[in-house]
Amino acid sequence: MKLVLILAQALCAISICWAQSPKPPARIEAEYYVAAYAQHYRVPVSLVRAIVERESNWQPCTVSPKGAVGLMQLMPVMARRLGVGNRCNIEQNVSGGVRYLAWLMQQFHNDLRLVTAAYYAGEDVIGRRTLAYGNPDVIAYVARIRTTYVRQAGIKPRTTNTSSERDVR
Repeated sequence: MKLVLILAQALCAISICWAQSPKPPARIEAEYYVAAYAQHYRVPVSLVRAIVERESNWQPCTVSPKGAVGLMQLMPVMARRLGVGNRCNIEQNVSGGVRYLAWLMQQFHNDLRLVTAAYYAGEDVIGRRTLAYGNPDVIAYVARIRTTYVRQAGIKPRTTNTSSERDVR
């Protein structure tokens, strides 16, 4: 019985230390650049954070099977277009990705659904089809980004047709 109590205390101490351990330096740097560039280019910070979380899970040099690299998963052609020389460089990757999001926001008149879809599928495809684009992968991606965005932004989901919202005149 005494051994069980000692083991339980040890596990509690380890879990508390683990929960309070600081974020790795790369994550701190990434969060700094996400906030700074999002603010500079007037892109919602929560949107950038949601995309980084989904694309790379905050891993600075992750490589996708299709060849996208870095926090914001920039493809080689897009990186060249944005002037990103090193896609694994946190600052360059975030700067390029946020600039691209800002450009997409102009193109799609700040419709975050279209911006997110275009970030994932490409601006040409989404520009031609807009919300009529029915690719299930794109729809799922946009839904996941929206869920994370809402959580990051602290937005409470609206309820529909509650008695307090109905006009009772």
